[in-house]
Amino acid sequence: MSLLIVGGTGTLGRQIVLQALTKGYPVRCLVRNFRKANFLKEWGAELIYGDLSRPETIPPCMQGISAVIDASTSRPSDEDILKTVDWDGKLALIEAAKAANIQRFVFCSSQNLEQFLNIPLMEMKYGIEIKLKESEIPYTIFRLAGFYQGLIEQYAIPVLENLPILVTNENTCVSYMDTQDIAKFCLRSLQLPQTTNKTFVLGGPKGWVSSEIISLCEQLAGQSAKVNRVPLAILKLVSQLFGFFEWGQNISDRLAFAEILNVENNFSKSTFDLYKTFKIEANEVNQLDDYFLEYFIRLLKRLRDINFEDIQKQKNLII
Repeated sequence: MSLLIVGGTGTLGRQIVLQALTKGYPVRCLVRNFRKANFLKEWGAELIYGDLSRPETIPPCMQGISAVIDASTSRPSDEDILKTVDWDGKLALIEAAKAANIQRFVFCSSQNLEQFLNIPLMEMKYGIEIKLKESEIPYTIFRLAGFYQGLIEQYAIPVLENLPILVTNENTCVSYMDTQDIAKFCLRSLQLPQTTNKTFVLGGPKGWVSSEIISLCEQLAGQSAKVNRVPLAILKLVSQLFGFFEWGQNISDRLAFAEILNVENNFSKSTFDLYKTFKIEANEVNQLDDYFLEYFIRLLKRLRDINFEDIQKQKNLII
């Protein structure tokens, strides 16, 4: 089975590419910038030019392809660009996949879409889910929560740099997940006929509230965090004032995404049944505390290496 991966340079997409290559899949990546995507080529993927904002570039990418995995998402503040890519472009991607008789289309979506149709990106993702179901292409949709990788910027770095952390006064559990594990589920779905034409709400084995994540970072960093609690009502108002969001790029991004994740979900109640469907054991999924521990260990090692290099430079200057 040959794969076309859209969004291969992204946080999730690159993990899908790497694991697919490791498993022996022929992988083609739709890219706009060959220089930025060169690392994918070095891994062994084929790069082909394609741009969701230019629908005519998409059909040639489908030649010889069996399955499409779309892990892409836009991050513009300009709604016109957003519509061009995440609506018009994704519709063109589905149409091209149908014309090419694609055997499976895996779409990475977001959780709680129905509650946030007032947010343009959420509305478009919801609409694309509907269009994909109507296309008659065999599909698998994964509705995802936050990534472990995003929590580094949101919690770990502020604790380390003694910066304030904005949290709501809600205590909602969110089942964050490592992108490596999400990639594992995406690829496993291609091997399991029972996952065809299904939508799965995918989350980690444990739900975490903000206070637990902050406490974990404090323990690993050996210092206290500056926490500013913001009522959810004020969060919504501030998010509207700052406009459309862009994850990790600006304050409106973080505020809006925090609002989405603050909707109660039932990840933890159905997680183990979901893992059973995909034939994945719970101990195969990376835990958040293990992920953070590894991050802090790597960081401390890097700081020690930098300190050693500085000492060596000082010695050389003295000599």
